[in-house]
Amino acid sequence: MNEDTDRGRTEDRHTPDGAEHGHTDLVAQPHTPDEGGPIISAEAAAARASTTQNPLGKPGRRFDPRSPFMVGMAGAAGVAVTYGAIQAVIAASQVLVLIVVALFLAIGLEPVVSWLVRPWFPRWAAVAAVFVIAIGLLAGFLAVAIPPLVTQGSALVHNAPDYVDHLAQRYPLINTLNTHFHLQDRARQGLGSDPSKLAGGVLGAGRLVFSIVSGTVIVAVLTGYFMANFVQVRASIYRLFPRSRRPRAILIGDEIFVKVGGYILGNLAISVITAVLTFIWLLTFDVPYALLLAVLVGVLDLIPIVGSTLAGTIVALVALTVSLPVSVATIIFFIVLRLLEDYLLVPRIIGRTVRVPPVVTVVAVLLGGALLGIVGALLAIPVAAAVLLIISETVLPSLDER
Repeated sequence: MNEDTDRGRTEDRHTPDGAEHGHTDLVAQPHTPDEGGPIISAEAAAARASTTQNPLGKPGRRFDPRSPFMVGMAGAAGVAVTYGAIQAVIAASQVLVLIVVALFLAIGLEPVVSWLVRPWFPRWAAVAAVFVIAIGLLAGFLAVAIPPLVTQGSALVHNAPDYVDHLAQRYPLINTLNTHFHLQDRARQGLGSDPSKLAGGVLGAGRLVFSIVSGTVIVAVLTGYFMANFVQVRASIYRLFPRSRRPRAILIGDEIFVKVGGYILGNLAISVITAVLTFIWLLTFDVPYALLLAVLVGVLDLIPIVGSTLAGTIVALVALTVSLPVSVATIIFFIVLRLLEDYLLVPRIIGRTVRVPPVVTVVAVLLGGALLGIVGALLAIPVAAAVLLIISETVLPSLDER
């Protein structure tokens, strides 16, 4: 009897879960009474608590979530997580901006991709066709435009002090400004030939070019991935909503995609038209650096409200080197062009896809520019349109029912 009992205890002692002894041979060997009475008594209690239904014992009483300790811990954890998330966003802000730009470009090109998809023309082929055509057009434009742009840009930088002197001699007002503010001296200092400044300028330009090229490549690659997997991305976003709210989320979300896509494509088309008209105007009146200024107008016109005004001011100042009547005529041309854009091009190209009140447009552009610079100003209007749609479809109806 004693041998059977001892054999059973020996077998139980070697049982990994320690169901009868509260201690397993796989942990803390050798197991001796020297560990202390409190531990041995706790192990005996653990052996009694271990049952077949609950090998590791029954769960104890739950912590009171409303206790001061738990409330304090939850508050401290929330603050720590929030602070860590903010620091992570700040550290990855540049990468996040590139991701957002690529996502917006993919949404903007999605209407074209969806229009091309047919039973005999799969999505991957449509994405490849749109991507290749877009890259080809951009590469062709850069190949044709970069040499004259570089030539005209270098000439403008080199001749800027002489232009200031020329304008000061012809126009008394500019001469007065030059006398008071030393515009010509400031231009020569800013564009001087000091070797140390020149080296620093070359290094800075090299860093800028590398940053632009690398950012462009990253955005192009991400845009291709988003375009190719947009169906899965869209489905993943809608899966985040509860099943009862998912149909409503799909209706609102698709409407947002349509607004963003229509605005991006329409804004690009309007900027191209504006640049072409400006180039024709400058060639007609022999304004120098016509291509450089036309490209500048097209880029600045992408920025709502302030872009076209700033572009018109720069072009009018350059046109002043030809004659005062040409400069005045250029100002009138940009005023007419702005009216043409606001009342003809925007309604017909963008239409009613994006309807944002003027006050909201101004505020959105200012906030977007302050937060993310030019990228924020470019994306401000579609983001504002999406926010207004969400508020009008979700927040306002619930407030009206209360």
